[in-house]
Amino acid sequence: MSAAAKRLVVVAEHAQGRLAPVTWELLTCARQVAPTLELEIAAIVLGQGVEFLAKEIAQRSGVETWAVEVEGLAGFHGDAQRLALARLLPGLGAQAVLGAHSTSGLDWAPALAAELEAAYIPGVESVSLEANGPTFWRSAHFGKVRENLAPETWPLVLTVQPGAFEAAPPAEVSHGQVETVHPGAPPCRTKVLDVVEGAGADAGLGRAQVVVAAGRGVGEAENLELLRRVAGLFSSAALAGSRPVCDLGWLSYGQQVGLTGATVAPRLYLACGISGARQHTVGMQGSGFIVAVNSDPQAAIFNLADVCVVEDLASFIPSLLEQAEGV
Repeated sequence: MSAAAKRLVVVAEHAQGRLAPVTWELLTCARQVAPTLELEIAAIVLGQGVEFLAKEIAQRSGVETWAVEVEGLAGFHGDAQRLALARLLPGLGAQAVLGAHSTSGLDWAPALAAELEAAYIPGVESVSLEANGPTFWRSAHFGKVRENLAPETWPLVLTVQPGAFEAAPPAEVSHGQVETVHPGAPPCRTKVLDVVEGAGADAGLGRAQVVVAAGRGVGEAENLELLRRVAGLFSSAALAGSRPVCDLGWLSYGQQVGLTGATVAPRLYLACGISGARQHTVGMQGSGFIVAVNSDPQAAIFNLADVCVVEDLASFIPSLLEQAEGV
């Protein structure tokens, strides 16, 4: 592998011995960006015992891949990941670095950009290919506007929204090269003492054909009983919530949909009092049919919904139940 080449480097995301789907989405984004910048695409897998994951990427995508075996990085540790990348990337000629806009990516990517004195664009949702190079679109102001940004300096660190790009390796590729490196343990300022499995998403939520989701706009916890009655109108339904609702303790975190919760794709998604922040919509944008109810006509959720109801939930939901239960 040529150390003199200029590269766009994808940082693979993985857990429990498996590559996360967003890794393939990052490679799709990289294929859009790299040609206009005349960069070679490469991938990095950080961890311990990750050479088999690097081989999987190389085989399925055809890109050159580094397995970076870092002592003490059997699990995720953002500080160690950032330090390892900061050591490795300059020697690879990295002009652009792509990571996932996930809880782990947001741990290391901003700090890496500061370490490399790089431009930083988080939450990329799409790419425009302009004469002067690519520009990057992202949601802002809780999803009410979209920004189009271009880097003024290089290198560039990007985080890409999960679900924004199709996770599709090329149909026919030649096997990419794999190189395994063993850097020493980075001088971290923190260490992971323990990892405790959190409460997983409700299995019923993942199987439900209808999801009734509550946002902060429901007003108070008592109003969730109305949404439970709506869910009860369907034979295969589940009640879910956005992060603010779960933070308030109105619903369990096992019922949370979004970036730090579950990803669902029911036939019907009824969003009640949900603003439409990207952190939530990334977990439900694959739903078959989306109905959104919000009193704010400018709510970002309406950009995603198939049916938009501008109404106060306190009047709309009782009316809906009256009509449905009277049939």
